[in-house]
Amino acid sequence: MARLDRDHGSPYDRGSADSYYRRGRNPHYYRGATARSELVIELTEEELAEYHQGFDDNEASGNYKEWC
Repeated sequence: MARLDRDHGSPYDRGSADSYYRRGRNPHYYRGATARSELVIELTEEELAEYHQGFDDNEASGNYKEWC
């Protein structure tokens, strides 16, 4: 795998965010600004692996949004 892209909107970032907000797995990412650019839902194998790594890394850290 090439350098892991952790930029905002990347597959890794979206996986991490889905875990953080406890939304469950829903592989996707944005080509630019989150929610303001093209949404990609058909990921390559590498992009899927990055998404799942972001989700799994956040799950392992136990870093979740606390809803007051």
